Amino acid sequence: MWRPCGTFDVNYRQDYAIVRTPVQWCLMIGSLVAIFLVPHWASGRALNIINLITITVISVQGVNILTGMTGQITLGQTAFMAVGAYSFTLMVKYLGFCLSVPLAMLVTGLVGLIFGISSLRIKGFYLALATLGAQFIIPWLIVNVRPDLTGGTDTLPVPAPRFGDFIFDTQGKIFYLCTSLAILGTYFARNIQRSRIGRAFMAIRDNDLAAQSMGIEIFGYKLLAFFICSIYAGLAGILYAVWMRGVSVEHFELLESIWHLGMLIVGGMGSVAGVWLGVIFIRGLDLLVRYIGVYIGPIFSASSSAAFMLGIGPIVFGVVGILFLIFEPKGLYRIWERFKAFYRLWPFSY
Repeated sequence: MWRPCGTFDVNYRQDYAIVRTPVQWCLMIGSLVAIFLVPHWASGRALNIINLITITVISVQGVNILTGMTGQITLGQTAFMAVGAYSFTLMVKYLGFCLSVPLAMLVTGLVGLIFGISSLRIKGFYLALATLGAQFIIPWLIVNVRPDLTGGTDTLPVPAPRFGDFIFDTQGKIFYLCTSLAILGTYFARNIQRSRIGRAFMAIRDNDLAAQSMGIEIFGYKLLAFFICSIYAGLAGILYAVWMRGVSVEHFELLESIWHLGMLIVGGMGSVAGVWLGVIFIRGLDLLVRYIGVYIGPIFSASSSAAFMLGIGPIVFGVVGILFLIFEPKGLYRIWERFKAFYRLWPFSY
C-alpha cells in the first residue's frame, strides 16, 4: 500500500524489504511516535486494555508460527504461558529482571519441546489432543508439586520488575514494556516467515511428505516450531505476570488457549499482520459484549449482566468464528489485502 503506480522492485533487497518506500518510512516512524505518546493522554483503563491486547498478540504470534506457518495444531498455549509466568516469578527475586526474562523463556521453550516430541508420530487432531494434555498436566504440577514455592491454588505475588532505576509499577510504564516487546516479536516473526526456516515451516504445512522428499528434516523443524512457539508463550506469560502483579493457575485456562487459536483464524492463518487484526477484533468484541450485557441483561430476566454474558458471550464468539470459517476462511487479513489491491488500482478498472 502507499506505493505509486509504476513503482516496481528492481532487486531482491527491495523485494524482501518490509518498509519499501519513503512514504512507508514516514508512516512507520509517525506511527511509532504516536504509539509511544499514548500513555500521555490515555486513561488507566484504556492502557489496561491495550496491555492485555499486546500480551495476547505476543502469545498468538507463537501460535501463528506453530499452527499458521507449520501446520501443527496446539491447544496448550496458555499452559506454556503459565510456565513462563511462574518461572519468571520464582527467579526474579534472586536473579533480577534482565536475567530472569531470558531464562524463563528458555525454560518454557524446553517444556514446549517435551510436548512437541509427539509431533514425530502424530499430527492433526491427534496432535491437538496431545498438546491439550499440557493444559491439564502443567497446572496440576503447579498446584501439587512444591505448592510452598508456587503458591498452589493461591495467587503468587509478583514484585514490580526493575530495570536499573526504572520500576514498572504503573500501567503507563508497563505499556512501554509490552508494546515494545510486541513490536519486536512481530518483527521477528515476520523475518522468520521470510527466512529459510520459515520456508521450511510452510513446506511442512503444505505437504510434509513432499517437504521430506526435498531434504527438509521434518522432525527437527517441527521441534523448532514448538520451541519458538513456547518461547513466545513464555514471554507473554512473563508480561502477564508483570501486568497482573500476581499469577494463579486460574489465569491460564483451556478456554483462553482455544481463543488464541480462534483469534488466529479470525485474523488470518499464517499472517503476521493478521494476528494483530484478530486479537484486536476478538478483544474488542469481548468488550462490546460486556458493555451491552449491562443494559440488555435485565431484558432477558438475567439476574445480572454477568449471568447474561455467561450465556450470550460464548454464543456471540461461536457465531463469529463460524461466519469467518464459512464466508472468509482466510480472515481479516484477506479483507485487508483486497482493500490494498483496490486502492492500488483505483480509479482504474484493471
